[in-house]
Amino acid sequence: MIRLDGLVKHYSSGSDEIVKALDGVSMTISPGEMVALYGPSGSGKTTLLNVVAALIPPDSGTVRVGGEDVATFSAREAARYRRTVVGYISQTPDLLSGVPAIANAALKLYGSCRVREAHRQVTPLMERLGLGDRCQHRPDELSAGERQRVLIARALSTEPRLVLADEPTGALDTRRSKDVLTLLTDVCRERDAAMLLVTHDSQAATFANRVHALRDGRLERYDPAREMLFAGP
Repeated sequence: MIRLDGLVKHYSSGSDEIVKALDGVSMTISPGEMVALYGPSGSGKTTLLNVVAALIPPDSGTVRVGGEDVATFSAREAARYRRTVVGYISQTPDLLSGVPAIANAALKLYGSCRVREAHRQVTPLMERLGLGDRCQHRPDELSAGERQRVLIARALSTEPRLVLADEPTGALDTRRSKDVLTLLTDVCRERDAAMLLVTHDSQAATFANRVHALRDGRLERYDPAREMLFAGP
């Protein structure tokens, strides 16, 4: 189980104003459960994912994954946690240029198996994401949506227990968005993984087990009409 207790992360702006990115966020996510999180740009959604991924420390509060407090990890422990426990799908298609899509997708597997085996393991994911015929294409030969799907394959390649997805359908059309949300839901259930999905995609609420809104660093009741008004890129 993933348990977030009283997470606080504040920043100082140039005008000495305190930005409350996270202001006492608490929630639990059970294995096999998808939780969708809506909110306007700047509400703290990506900060929350980065804290849970041990990329940045909270000012206070705890993130417990499998009973361990992620905030206490050393740099080496945090790197191992992200490599083996977490599948992080970022907004930015961070792919290696000049490298085939299959190699970009298998990147996390290279430390634990040979290249051929890594490619064999990630190929079914590439096919499920509609990339079976794009495996040998370089990033500059792929569309924005295809590059995003390569990142999704990479994040899921190690069968993570926790999936953190930051706008995973932001670069996709409606049909492909539905396909990706279906895949993410299926992966949660098949692998008993917990998932926290940050999104503006109105379809996501129909796939999630629970839906929350984050506004000014605080969890609020989800109001579909209100969130769609504030939906950003």
